[in-house]
Amino acid sequence: MTSAFEAPPPIREDDLSNMMRTYKPRTPGVRHLKRPINDHLWKGRAHLPLTYPRKGHGIGGRNNSGRVMVRHRGGGHKRRIRVVDFSRMEAGKHTVERIEHDPGRSAHIALLNHDSTQEKSYIVAAEGMRAGDVVQSYRKGIPADLLKSMGGVMDPAMIAAKTAWRGNCLPLHMIPPGTLIYNIGLRPGAHGQLCRSAGTYGQLVGSSDAQRQVTDETQQPSKNIYVNVKLQSGEVRKIHKQACATIGVASNANYNRRQLGKAGRSRWLGIRPTVRGVAMNASDHPHGGGRGKSKGNVIPISIWGRTPAKSGYKTRKKSNVNRAVVVPRFRNQGRRKRDQSGGGTRR
Repeated sequence: MTSAFEAPPPIREDDLSNMMRTYKPRTPGVRHLKRPINDHLWKGRAHLPLTYPRKGHGIGGRNNSGRVMVRHRGGGHKRRIRVVDFSRMEAGKHTVERIEHDPGRSAHIALLNHDSTQEKSYIVAAEGMRAGDVVQSYRKGIPADLLKSMGGVMDPAMIAAKTAWRGNCLPLHMIPPGTLIYNIGLRPGAHGQLCRSAGTYGQLVGSSDAQRQVTDETQQPSKNIYVNVKLQSGEVRKIHKQACATIGVASNANYNRRQLGKAGRSRWLGIRPTVRGVAMNASDHPHGGGRGKSKGNVIPISIWGRTPAKSGYKTRKKSNVNRAVVVPRFRNQGRRKRDQSGGGTRR
């Protein structure tokens, strides 16, 4: 029996995927400039019906009364906010029209066109996704034509082989263990919240030991309602198996290797300078004032003088335990990264 579904999208191993674009130092601003090579991006404007202007004093980190709530923000180039669909509730085939740059996030976005309704939507693009790919969402269940192609048998292995493709959105219980996923939801019916930045992903490692509470009256066997997802930080979280996730890795994986090259490029991005506390006056910062580079023989604290500013000071209450964390991430103020790279002293 022939299947009504196409082959999975091809695995593209582009030689330029791990390369950065450098420039001849004709000016000081491009001497240290490095950018990821993304020649496949759309060169035109965004799809305007799915955007709205970014304006107001909130751009400068202000609240509704005009007070600065977030420092080091302001200015920058004019932008439009892209409305990205993190829920992926619409079933059916969607064709990728193009891959676009989104100034509001580090990952790229893909413009989808629904094959039946011709409605357009934006999603966070997966690494390797290109124009012409076909993606689907299985959050509302398995389509009838897919079930018919398998002879009406609910074989989990066959379902995973036909659905767990790059860019498809599935419930976590339909994803095989070991699969790399991104745009991970936390609750049933909710939108994706984890692993949405460039190059981020989680890995499904299996079912959780957490089991559903069964009362004495029901006498039904307990079943696992959670799955374990390992994040890049090393943390393992238990997430409801009906939550959503997208197969693959978030696009633009070389984003963290970029170098802006000059201070003005940060200003174009809306990032204002950061001034050291010891360079301020005593009335502006607890480290300010004095003769020379002295912070007054006080421990490093924030500009508000409430919490220490280094050594990983923990502000979470001990009674407020995050019960979703199965294995916490390793916290040692960056010493593990220095030890792996061979630099620094081991403790």
